[in-house]
Amino acid sequence: MLSFTMQRLDGSKQALSDYKGKVVMLVNTASKCGLTPQYEGLEALYGKYKDRGFVVLGFPANNFAGQEPGTDGQIAEFCRTSYHIQFPMFSKISVKGDDMHPLYKTLTTLPAPLGGEVQWNFQKYLLDRRGAVVAKFDPQTKPEDPALILKIEALLAEGS
Repeated sequence: MLSFTMQRLDGSKQALSDYKGKVVMLVNTASKCGLTPQYEGLEALYGKYKDRGFVVLGFPANNFAGQEPGTDGQIAEFCRTSYHIQFPMFSKISVKGDDMHPLYKTLTTLPAPLGGEVQWNFQKYLLDRRGAVVAKFDPQTKPEDPALILKIEALLAEGS
């Protein structure tokens, strides 16, 4: 999963392999969604666990009801001013349909229960320190959900 090189919101390239050895959460985001306040919880998770080897990677996508219409610059400004996002945010991609990014093609073609179509904004995938997808959480699962936190903590404990 970490074999892709992606573009960050600032235009720089980032090899996802740089995150190998960390517990990674991949999440497709949107600025104008009813779930957008999850940014706050995602940033809190990142802040709480980053020193233990956890990272959130945000992938803005405009696939659901046009809820991420902005440019990369507008998205970056929104994330910075509205939610003070510090975790890595990437250039807007497509997470479904004919123009789906290869990263999400790989995610969605995993065997059940990890694979399957992205349901909506803020679907979350957890990767272990080897880069393997080990859990998927639906968009309505808030970042502060106890089951999600337990899974993160278990994955962090595996490598410490």
